[in-house]
Amino acid sequence: MEDNQIQTKARIASRLQTIRQNSGKSFSQIAEETGLTNVYVAQLFKRQAQLKPETAPKLRAALPDLPEELLHEMMKPPLRSYDPNLIQEPTVYRLNEAVMHFGESIKEIINEEFGDGIMSAIDFYCSVDKVKGVDGKDRVVVTFDGKYLPYTEQKTEHMVSKLQRQ
Repeated sequence: MEDNQIQTKARIASRLQTIRQNSGKSFSQIAEETGLTNVYVAQLFKRQAQLKPETAPKLRAALPDLPEELLHEMMKPPLRSYDPNLIQEPTVYRLNEAVMHFGESIKEIINEEFGDGIMSAIDFYCSVDKVKGVDGKDRVVVTFDGKYLPYTEQKTEHMVSKLQRQ
């Protein structure tokens, strides 16, 4: 990835964040107005997700000060990337730690419930919610909602290249 691409993405993301902050709206408020998840909205503003044309008018209504040029930029396929130093941020570190700690058990339950396969991170929904625990204290609920993808048995008869040679 070229430095120029990274810098362009960072500039656009910074402008988008400024517009959102100036609106006084949270990611969750914009999500409610657009019908998207709050994490997807945050991804849009970091240029980690693509705004679909059918959602653009809803985002325009939620943020009237969003320039047309940036709205169109958000509809382009993004450069999905992250800064490797991001793991040093405490919240990101703890999320990674939680997945690493519980990951093997989560994998076992996925295999037990679905069979040999994985959870998609492409056909995937993610949200963050605030709830009160039984003790009355604030709790964070992170939901990963991914499509199940079974591993396939690799039979030569199903290979496209094999079929084309016949």
